[in-house]
Amino acid sequence: MWESLGRIAAALGVEVTGAQLLHLANNAVFALPAAELVVRITRTTTLHARVRKVAMLGAWFDQANAPTIRLSRLTTTQPIADRELLATVWEYVVPYGPPPDAGDLGRVLRTFHEIDVDRLPLPAWDPIGDVRARLDDAEEIDEADRDFLLFWCAELEPRLRAFAERGIVGLVHGDAHEGNLLRGKSGRVLLCDFDATCLGPWQVDLVPAPANEARFGRTGSHGRLAAAYGYDVTDDPAWPLLRQARELKMIAAAVPLLGTDPRIANEFRLRLDSVRTGDTADRWTAFADLVR
Repeated sequence: MWESLGRIAAALGVEVTGAQLLHLANNAVFALPAAELVVRITRTTTLHARVRKVAMLGAWFDQANAPTIRLSRLTTTQPIADRELLATVWEYVVPYGPPPDAGDLGRVLRTFHEIDVDRLPLPAWDPIGDVRARLDDAEEIDEADRDFLLFWCAELEPRLRAFAERGIVGLVHGDAHEGNLLRGKSGRVLLCDFDATCLGPWQVDLVPAPANEARFGRTGSHGRLAAAYGYDVTDDPAWPLLRQARELKMIAAAVPLLGTDPRIANEFRLRLDSVRTGDTADRWTAFADLVR
C-alpha cells in the first residue's frame, strides 16, 4: 500500500514526506498533511465498483453542499488507477475543536437523509448481496464457515427485503458511526467513507451505534444519537432483524482479508463463533484497531 501511495503521489505531483496511515481495512487510508490530501486505496479488486461509486458521490456532494468531505481538485479524473488498484483523493480536513460525538452524528444524519436523491444512480440497500459478493471471491475461508454464512444470508434476505419494501427509500450512508465524522475549522461536522452509501430505509444508519455497544462494549453513543436524531431505533419493531444484518456485515467485512493478517483471521473466528453459539457476552475488537 505504501508503494502504491508513492506512485499515486508521483502522478499527482506531490510528496509523500510526512504521510500517515490513518486506517487499514478494505481500504488503506493515508493522510498527506503537507499536500492537504487524503488518499484512499482499495486493497481488493472485488470492491472496484464501490470505488467508482464513491468517486461519483464525491462529485455530487460538492454540488449539493452536503455535510461531507470533498474530493481533491488536484485531479479531475477519479478514481485514479494504480496497476490493479483504484484510489480516490480527498481534501485533508485538519481536525478542529472537540472530536465529533454521537450527538453530532445524529444531527448530520438528519441533514444527510433529507438530501434529494432522485438523480443519483445509486444501488439499492442490499446487505445480503454485499456479503455474498465477498464470499464468492473469498479464497481463505473455511468451507464450513462459508456454508454457515450463506445459510444466514438465505434466512435474512427475504425478511430484509420485506422490511425495505415497507419503508421510505432515501439516501443512506451505510456505515454511520462517530469514526466517520470530521470537524473542520469552520466547526461544521462532515461525514466521510461512502463505500456503503446507497438508497434504502433511513433506519439503517441508526443501527451501528446500538449494535456496536452490544458487541464492542462501548456505551453512551446510542443514547446521544437517538436524542439528537429524534428516534431510537431499538424501539423499532425491525430492530432485532436490523441488528442481525449489521452483525453479519461486521463479520463478512473480514472475509476478503483473511489471508492478509492473522489478527484479522482470529477476530473473524471469535465473531463467527459467538454468533454460532449465541454468546452475546463475547466482546469484539474493531478490525482497524487490530492492525494499527
